[in-house]
Amino acid sequence: MSEVVQNEKVIVFQLKDEEYGVPIEHVGSIERIQEITRVPRAPRFVKGVMNLRGVITPIIDLRERFDLEQTAYTESTRIIIVTIGDKNVGMIVDAANDVVDVPQNQVEPSPEVVGSVNADYIRGVAKIDQRLLVLLNLDKVLTEEEFDHLSTVES
Repeated sequence: MSEVVQNEKVIVFQLKDEEYGVPIEHVGSIERIQEITRVPRAPRFVKGVMNLRGVITPIIDLRERFDLEQTAYTESTRIIIVTIGDKNVGMIVDAANDVVDVPQNQVEPSPEVVGSVNADYIRGVAKIDQRLLVLLNLDKVLTEEEFDHLSTVES
């Protein structure tokens, strides 16, 4: 009897030279960079809010969040709109590459530090063919406090 391997579909995106993944069921859309309205007293990584089809959506820059070197936005820069809990948030990434199936038996627990990204943000690491994919823990990318601050901004 063969064991059935569960696959998880993930959206693959790029930050610096690394590839990251978020579960497709958390992704609402992938948008081109557009006008973002700054928010006073927001944490440095919060770029502001944008009106996305009538919904005010907070936007965070994952490079800033992960303390990576900042670069100018390019033609390939994207905002991935994800749902965390019951809230939507946009994550600015260098590029959104593709969708891949990640077999659950290929996911290993995250090492203490992956590149320069704090391990708290990482759910695991998957090796698929020759690619190393860092899987994000979306619940840790924004804390409850940070969400509460952003929701006061939205209203």
